Parts: sequence; structure tokens; C-alpha cells
Amino acid sequence: MLDEVVAGPVVAVAASVAAPVVAASAPAPVVVVAAPATAPARKRKRPAPPTASSPAPSDPGSANPTEVLSSRADLSSRPQLSISRGPVFVPVSDASEYFKTDSIGVNRVGFRYVPAGINPPGHALPCRTIESNPTAYRVSWEDRSPFITVTKDGLGLHGTTGFRSARCNAPMAEGRWYLEVKILRGGGEHHTENTRREGSHVRLGWGRREAPLNAPVGLDGYSYAYRDKTGDKVTLSRPRPYGRPFGTGDVVGMYISLPPRRTPSKADPHDPAHLRRERIPIDLKGQEMFEILEYPQSKEMAALMDFSAKATSSASVPSAPKKAAAGKIPDRSGPAAAAAKPAAPALRPLPVLPGSRIAFFVNGACQGAAFTDLYDYLPLRQTDTQRKKEKRRTREGVKEHRENPFDDGWLGYYPFVSLFNDAVVRINPGPHFEFPPPNDIDALLDGTVGTASERTWRPACERYAEFMAEQWALDAVEEEEAKADALRAAAHEKAEAAKKAEREKKKHAAEARKRAKLAAAATAEAQQGLRGTPGAADDERSTPGLSALAGLGQPSPLRHGTTYDGHAFESVENVFSPAPTPASTGEVQGGQSGYNSETEPDNVEAPASEPWKYQSTDVVKF
Repeated sequence: MLDEVVAGPVVAVAASVAAPVVAASAPAPVVVVAAPATAPARKRKRPAPPTASSPAPSDPGSANPTEVLSSRADLSSRPQLSISRGPVFVPVSDASEYFKTDSIGVNRVGFRYVPAGINPPGHALPCRTIESNPTAYRVSWEDRSPFITVTKDGLGLHGTTGFRSARCNAPMAEGRWYLEVKILRGGGEHHTENTRREGSHVRLGWGRREAPLNAPVGLDGYSYAYRDKTGDKVTLSRPRPYGRPFGTGDVVGMYISLPPRRTPSKADPHDPAHLRRERIPIDLKGQEMFEILEYPQSKEMAALMDFSAKATSSASVPSAPKKAAAGKIPDRSGPAAAAAKPAAPALRPLPVLPGSRIAFFVNGACQGAAFTDLYDYLPLRQTDTQRKKEKRRTREGVKEHRENPFDDGWLGYYPFVSLFNDAVVRINPGPHFEFPPPNDIDALLDGTVGTASERTWRPACERYAEFMAEQWALDAVEEEEAKADALRAAAHEKAEAAKKAEREKKKHAAEARKRAKLAAAATAEAQQGLRGTPGAADDERSTPGLSALAGLGQPSPLRHGTTYDGHAFESVENVFSPAPTPASTGEVQGGQSGYNSETEPDNVEAPASEPWKYQSTDVVKF
């Protein structure tokens, strides 16, 4: 559950712990206001908790952070740790050697948590993988049920109720590995005087990441188990006869042999064998942690658990009514056929690890090979539909959890311990064992005489350093990829800035051309106005000398049909008349002339020889 995201490097802050509060020198006074006696009490609805994008990991016995951080926003102010602050050990009772662990994230509800440390300045990524004490092969603080209490060295486990499980802190991905588990209480032994309660039981085995922690090992196809009560081997919840029972005081040896890791295909970008991590750094109870979406269980593996063996159509024949109508045969055709359902998508094949095997020893005696050709621990290849769905969910610029279809470096088979009620065990990862197995366990399982002078298997204690080296190598690869991505992003941003500048330059040039064009048009219009209108030349040709009188650029006074006194042009026979006469044009009077019929006197007909006397009254006198 994230309630704050740190700016700059993407660091989500978990809301399960409130921000550190600095205590004041004196507590603030508390003011209590009494409600009126007459006011009736009301029942108010308690507000529902806000919905979060991911669950807040919580442990029983919550305690305050061991160190107060100066700021949640400034990563440079935080200490750069190489060892995690947690866990904080809370004893289950006085003088008990078993503790609950606090200030850590317990893997649950589809999420898991890994300690993280702040990177020094100059790194592209904000956080890196760090260790937690003790730095050795042991049970994982985060990867176990909170109902299992542990010793401080992480090797002693104590159950409390029901079947609860725990994984160790490093998986086996290839090679041959061996470790021992001593049963301190198990095999049905009762810890209390209440004999009606079921006793303490133990299941030991190997499990993958998808195996649940609040259930026994061997529940599904993701884990393989050995039972103490009957000595059966169990997977998919199906017990099968295997070896002898074991109980309190016995030492059980656990052996696994896995083939070399498959090399991913470079030509296949969707090969699940590729290494890629999907994780988000968060702040959890004062400690930086990586929050990771756990690998989900596949429907193909769930289909293996369907052993009901029921027919697809099992319609029962209805019984006849008690009082049937006389002569009427009861309908025994059964219910009407249901509409055909769309065909379900084909299940993907479940690959196996050829040559892999699991075997158990009891007090040094080999019980034989329990399981062979284990299911491959890599996730199944995503279908095209799944890839399209994930692509639609991805939002640009938003850091959110996504299902990882590749190996993140944490895949493999883990030593898996399941305790029922008050069972107690202690893990011995080596290198010294109480009942050392032969140098060549595979030869013993095959029934051949072992001739190896050196051990062909390795103690589990050697796996931890190897696993951490793999994680730090992945950190280095991701750092280089982040730097390369930053350079590509900077180059892309620079190219986009250059394109934007070029677009702005072209835009400004276009605006300048537009302004120049508008200015040229305005200049041309002004010059045209100074030269006069085109009609002025025609008027000047009609009446010579008038343009000089009216002035350059002024409109001709003859535009509106001006009339003049007849004595001024007695010698001119209407040569320069402003309007053609009927005699000269042969047209109907007033057809093309400048006559204004609205100014003529009523019932007066102008003589044809003197048309100017009844034109406009605007007379120009010379």
C-alpha cells in the first residue's frame, strides 16, 4: 500500500508506518468538550479504508523503526546501508529462544519484499540489493509465514497453529545440493497435556516461488514433500508410499539434483529464460525495500489439481410424479440441452526438467528417489492475448507493478519446511553434517557402486554467497541499462528540442513573410490612392482642364451629372456635355443620361434642346 511517491528517482513510500514524528518538549494540552445532555447519540458509519494499489505488509508485534530518517523526500540524507536494519526480534515469551520478527515485510497477498539500500550519488538507479543479518544460508525473514517463530540465527523454527511454511533465503537453480533438518518435536508428539488436540507434525521438501506459505509443502504441483506421520511422499495433495516415518530426534537429509540452466534464445525475445527484474523501491517502517509482484499460479498447474473425475454432462433422470395422470407417460427425456459454451483456450504444456530428482535420507539411510523429472521452475510462455493485455495496462510515465514473464533471478527450488501445531525443527545447511551422505548420491540412487573420490554434490551453505553474487551482477547490468536509457532519453529529448526549434524557426519565417506581404499590399494601396482612381482619367478626357481646377487626386465633379449655365457654352454645340443628348444618341430621353427624375418639377417636360436646365442644382461657376 503506497501513499507517497518520492520525486526524482521513483521511490514509493509504504503507508503501513507513519512518518517519524519529533516529540516536543512538553505535550500539548488536551481539551475535552462535553456534549449536551439533551443531544441524542447518533450512530455514524465508520469510513471505509482507502483502496491501495498494493497491500501493506504487516507483522504481529509491530514496533517503531530503530532509526528515524531525517527526510523521506531527500534520498541523499539517508544512510547508505550494505546490511538491512531489520529484523527486530520480539520474544514470544520470557526466556524463549524463539522470536517473532518485526520491521520487515512478510511476503503475502501476491507480493514479496527484498531489502534494498540507497545507491551513492552518481548512480542512475536509486537503490540496490543489500543483505540482512546473519549473512548466511538460513530461513528467510521475509519469505515465511508470520505464524512460524525463529531463532536469531535463522536456523531454528517453531510452529504455532495449523500447517504453516517457510522457505530458505536462496533457491537452487542448477546442480546437486544437500542439507539436513533435525526434528526436535514432530511425528505426532503432543507438547501439552491436552490429548484431544492433534499432535505436532512436520513435512519437509522442496518448493518453488508459487507454492503458498500458509499451507503444507506438497499441496500442489509447485512443491514436493515427505511426511513424518506415514513416510509418504506428497505432491498435488496426493500421498504415495515412499519411505519410513520419522519423528522427534530423527535427522532427515534433503537432496535435489537439477540440470544446468537453459540458455535463453537471443532470437526469441519472449523466452522465459531471459533474466529481467520488475521491482519498485519503497520505504517500509524506516527501511528501504523492493516490492515485487509474486509469480502467479497458472491455470495449467491448477488443472492438475482437478481430480474429481466428474463427467462433463451428468444430468440425472427425474423421478415420476407420485400421482401421474391416467394414461400419460412421464417425461424422461431429461433437462433440455444447455447452449453450447465457447471452447476454452487450449492449455499450455507444462515443461519438466529432464534428469532432475529429489531424494530423502533418515538418519543417514537413503529412502530412494522420491520424485523425478520435476516441473520446470521457469514461468510458462505468455500468450499473445496476455502480452496485449499487459501492453494495454502499461501507462507511460507511471511506475506500476507488472506481471514478470521472465526469470528475475529468484526462481528455482527452495528448501521448504512445513510445521503443524507445536512442531520444532532445526536446519543444518552444512558444511558439516550429522549423517554425511556418500560422495556420489546419484550413483547410490541408480543402484551402482559409487567410485567418486570427491563429492559430486555441494552443501546448501555454499549457495548463499553464490546467489548474492548473482544478484549484485544483475544490479550492475540494470545500472548500465539505466545509464544507457538515460543517454537515449537525453538524445531523444535533444532531438525533439532541435525539431521544436526548427519548427519555431519555420513558423517565425512564415509569419515574417506574411507580415512583409501585408506591408507590401498596404504600400501598394497607399500609392494607388496617391495616383488617383481609374475613373479620374476618364473624367479628364471628357472635360479637359477640370482636373487642374479640382486638384490632383480629387474626384471629378462630373461624376454626379453637374449642370452649367448655357451662356458659358453658347459657341459649343454640346460637344463637352456631361451626358449624351437624345439628338446625338438617338435614344429615349433619360435612357443613358445623368438625368435625375426625382428632381424634375411635376408635369413639366423639358425641351430636347435644353436638357441641362432640369438636372442637378449643383452648378459650378467659373
